[in-house]
Amino acid sequence: MPDSDAPETPDDQPTDPSVADRARTVLSENGTGMAQDLLFALAWVGLASILYDFVFPTAPRWVLYMFMLAGIPAYFGFFISLEIAKERSAR
Repeated sequence: MPDSDAPETPDDQPTDPSVADRARTVLSENGTGMAQDLLFALAWVGLASILYDFVFPTAPRWVLYMFMLAGIPAYFGFFISLEIAKERSAR
C-alpha cells in the first residue's frame, strides 16, 4: 500500500541529481585543477618519503611530518609562481 502522505512528482519535473551526476558535474567543471592538485600531492608525498627514507634515515619521525607540512606553502608558492609566469608570457 503506497504512502498517501508522500507527494507525487510528475515525470516532467527534475528530481535531485544522483551522486554520479553531481560527481560528473564537479569533475567537468574542476577536472584539470583537481588533476593538478592530485599530481602535486603525489609528487610531494613521494619526494618527502624518499628524503625521509633514504637521505635522512636516522631522523626522527617528526621530520617526516615537517616535510609533509612544508608541502602546504610549497603548493601555494608553486601555483602562484605559475600564474605569475603565465601572466608575464601573455604580455
